[in-house]
Amino acid sequence: MALRLYMDVHIPRAVTVGLRTRGIDVLTAQEDGTQELPDEELLARATELDRVIFTFDKDFKRISAERQRQGIEFAGVIYAQALFGVGVCVEGLYLMAAALDEVEMRNSFEYLIR
Repeated sequence: MALRLYMDVHIPRAVTVGLRTRGIDVLTAQEDGTQELPDEELLARATELDRVIFTFDKDFKRISAERQRQGIEFAGVIYAQALFGVGVCVEGLYLMAAALDEVEMRNSFEYLIR
């Protein structure tokens, strides 16, 4: 089963559209009404929905490491540098979503690299 993704508030809409065009299940923080939540709560919300969060916010590395230390489960985080273009994000996320499943991503922090 392909990963279901949750887009952090700063992810360009074009990334979401590109992934949906390729059949990936994506929900944005804006669509979920959570764009004002602090990062910790946003990760908790994505986990509640069994969705891996995609973000440009490096604070999620600290947050996920803290959760790992404390044994607090989370659905997973995929991080990319904000300077990556839309095409790099879409292609990389598409490949990750198609290759990984929810079990493999659970409690992990992964880098999207080009």
